[in-house]
Amino acid sequence: MIRTSRGYIARRRRIKTRFSISSFQGSRLKPQQEIRALASSHRDRAGQKRNFRRLWITRLNSVIREGWIAYSYSRLIHDLYKRQLSLNRKILAQIAIANKNFLSLISDEIIRDVNWKEFAGVI
Repeated sequence: MIRTSRGYIARRRRIKTRFSISSFQGSRLKPQQEIRALASSHRDRAGQKRNFRRLWITRLNSVIREGWIAYSYSRLIHDLYKRQLSLNRKILAQIAIANKNFLSLISDEIIRDVNWKEFAGVI
């Protein structure tokens, strides 16, 4: 039986691996290290998203505690969802850093609208 030397796809995969590990140094110059690096980068992308969300929440909470907004962070987020506004934590944190007065105007408007609807529903 004739020995086959595999085809184009396997060769392309090996070349791609060789190029990707060419930036590694010393004993790290192995295909297993490339697999490990790819797994770590995949894992750490989820962690990065988690860390950014924590940062945005911290920034918002700090502006709220300075006294720019009359109530708590959790109440602000709850009222945003109740009013169905599409302002996520990232946008709110950018507004909080750039212009605290605008964030307080947004929160006052939310309070006025949500409290009026709750009051109208009770009567």
